[in-house]
Amino acid sequence: MDIASTTGTQESPEEQQLRNTLARNLIEVGAARSAPVVAAFRAVRRHLAAPEADMGSTYEPETPTITKTDEHGVHISSVSAPRIQAMQLEQAELEPGMSVLEIGSGGVNAALIAEIVGKSGHVVTMDIDPDVTDRALRFLKVTGYQNVTVLTDDAETGAPERGPFDRIIVTVQAADIPPAWRDQLKDGGRLVVPLRMRGMTRTVAFVRNGEKLVSDGFELCGFVPMQGLGENRVRLAVLHDGKKEQVGLRLDGHPEPDTAVLATSLTLPQAKVWSGVTLGGSESSEHLDLWLTTALDNLPLMAAEPGARTRGLVASASPMGIPALVDGDSFAYRTVRATDEEDRYELGAIAHGPRGEQVAERLVEEIRTWDRDHRSHRAHIEVYPAGTADDRLPATGRRIERRHTRVTITWP
Repeated sequence: MDIASTTGTQESPEEQQLRNTLARNLIEVGAARSAPVVAAFRAVRRHLAAPEADMGSTYEPETPTITKTDEHGVHISSVSAPRIQAMQLEQAELEPGMSVLEIGSGGVNAALIAEIVGKSGHVVTMDIDPDVTDRALRFLKVTGYQNVTVLTDDAETGAPERGPFDRIIVTVQAADIPPAWRDQLKDGGRLVVPLRMRGMTRTVAFVRNGEKLVSDGFELCGFVPMQGLGENRVRLAVLHDGKKEQVGLRLDGHPEPDTAVLATSLTLPQAKVWSGVTLGGSESSEHLDLWLTTALDNLPLMAAEPGARTRGLVASASPMGIPALVDGDSFAYRTVRATDEEDRYELGAIAHGPRGEQVAERLVEEIRTWDRDHRSHRAHIEVYPAGTADDRLPATGRRIERRHTRVTITWP
């Protein structure tokens, strides 16, 4: 249904100050770089999308606003953190007059897009969950956006009656790209999607080139997973299940591990191997991790709760996961240690199991390869339709097979 304008609620000086502060913060961290994106964040009254939340928290750059959880307490809908929203809007390269499809609703991001494309443009925002679209409708009505249409439907088939679109922006984690998203995008148009590749999610800006999607930059991110026909969640293989001490491997097309054997290995003394490769304190390991998953076959992510680190089971605890090389009864994961140089850390591997040191050496060797050959490079990602012949794909790199697509990751 289309949104009709209403008067909305009275603005307060505090609210305007929060919006201005948010815009300034997004500029400072490099998330908002263009004038239209900055102006959109200064204009959109995002706190009205979650009236039950503390108003100030909705304007925190790094804080998503959770709007719905499932029966297990898993977050299934949220208003994305402003920094992530700004990042995707910059990736989309929106212009006035464009037609945009947003997949994964909530209202706030649709309003930001509407601000940028203007009255001559149009936004279609869709979600499978009627609770989510009802919330979006209420928000868009009270904030008065007339150039937005809200649809309740499974986005696997897109919105064919509304396309083709200049841009498609996906705000939920996707493991695959349905043909409808490509087909409803104009040739040369941009698809911005948080694409999960072997457990690692990056929001990738793709440009359509006929039947192929070609990456034009990507950023590290985290999103709630997609529901409906396109649902394809990571599975956790648990190695240790103590209270607040859980350790597991996030599997995304990786070989099935022998969890009983690896659980035993987790209790054995650690082996440590250091690479001699260092990172600055503010330098991200995201490109290294993407290299590792390109180069190594069995590299799931090791997720651990803080209690597991406190107890000494693992040296690092991350809910998102740390790359871990698994080989039968042994595994090794990436780690760091401080150096004599201030705010600089050496990369290495910690291993468990009878052959842990050998596995750690393999992981460290790829860290050194990245440092020597690819540190200044960025991966190139392409998406081809499923069924594309091997000889039409890049000859080197990593291939990820999904139901609808064949994804390739290559490096210069």
